[in-house]
Amino acid sequence: MKAARGFLTSLFDAAIAAAHPDQILAKHMPPRPKGRTVVIGAGKGAAQLAQAFERIWDGPLSGVVVTRYGYGAPCRQIQVLEAAHPVPDRAGLAASAALFQAVQGLGPQDLVVALICGGGSALLPCPPAGLDLRHEQAVNEALLASGMPIAGMNAIRKHVSGIKGGWLAAAAAPARLHSLIVSDVPGDDPAQVASGPTVPDHVSRAQALDLVARYGLCLPPEVMAHLARPEADAPMPGDPVFAGQSHQVIASAGISLRAAQAAALAQGVGAVILSDAVEGEAREVAHVHSAIAAQVLQQDHPFAKPVVIISGGETTVTLRGPGRGGRNSEFLLSLAQDLDAVPGWASLAADTDGIDGSEANAGAFADSTSCARMRLAGRDPAQDLAQNDAYSAFEAAGDLFAPGPTGTNVNDFRAIYLPGHEVRL
Repeated sequence: MKAARGFLTSLFDAAIAAAHPDQILAKHMPPRPKGRTVVIGAGKGAAQLAQAFERIWDGPLSGVVVTRYGYGAPCRQIQVLEAAHPVPDRAGLAASAALFQAVQGLGPQDLVVALICGGGSALLPCPPAGLDLRHEQAVNEALLASGMPIAGMNAIRKHVSGIKGGWLAAAAAPARLHSLIVSDVPGDDPAQVASGPTVPDHVSRAQALDLVARYGLCLPPEVMAHLARPEADAPMPGDPVFAGQSHQVIASAGISLRAAQAAALAQGVGAVILSDAVEGEAREVAHVHSAIAAQVLQQDHPFAKPVVIISGGETTVTLRGPGRGGRNSEFLLSLAQDLDAVPGWASLAADTDGIDGSEANAGAFADSTSCARMRLAGRDPAQDLAQNDAYSAFEAAGDLFAPGPTGTNVNDFRAIYLPGHEVRL
């Protein structure tokens, strides 16, 4: 049996490999058009998707994609731009303009291939008339602090944007547009990935306003005035401008979690997937996971040891303090406190894009000794959780997990390893 950390890392690696562009694109390439081929894209893995597309495509092409700073990859024919994530910046404004420029003047014989993956929403600021970048930044910051599920965030974003919610696809008409989508959202709704720049959805402006009220969002008055106007309506899927356009989800959390499950079974460890679409407050989701793990440890029920419990999806964090860290680190700190000093477990929680929140780590490792080691290093795990400072807690314990940018993004990866004997990292 591998050491716990190595075993958990091998499962994460298997999940990433199942969603890597080199593994997934070749099976989903569209046929060559009679006219031009233009590639556009956005997301944390967009540059790697573009790079793989260039290697596979057997004809001329051009295009532009945007990714997060530091996530670029060299391409020969496709321009790679970088912008800020999670709060948009002026480079993102320029990137949105470049994408619109790339699809201008195309005809029905031309093909636009859209490479869309998670993170694209922040990378594509495009304030509608009457608003500017500051307003879009304020909306994004309010949404990130709200604890709102991703579908709700996107419902609001697309009505405060000139590119999300299908607007980019509308601009590509009458060219044929085919979107290849790496899903990072629970349920794999293609219209939710990157707020759907090339795939519209049915969420209305009235529903977006209802979410603003329900979550008590404090948005700039200019944004509220915009949302009150019919001009803020995003296009609906039945609009004729989308006729002939198509899309495919080519990678998702479910596919990646099944790959991790197979990797565990190949190493002689039982593996169960709770769900690939877990949502909710990260610290509360941890309580459910810890309760299941404790029952397995004590009773070998509902699963027999050795076993690894796997889950995915996208949790949220309601900001309560000024600390550092993302949703996966927060999940794990809550789990570690629930199972503090309980022997016989180890866990890894990480974002599959390689970045958890705004720090340089993807997540962290934990085991029964984590909280004790945090205290020895001068940290108070309970206080750190209260201040949303999971990063500092795991940094002090030496348990941060930082694989770097992975080239893909299928959302959260959580694995709790219960080998049947006490483990150490």
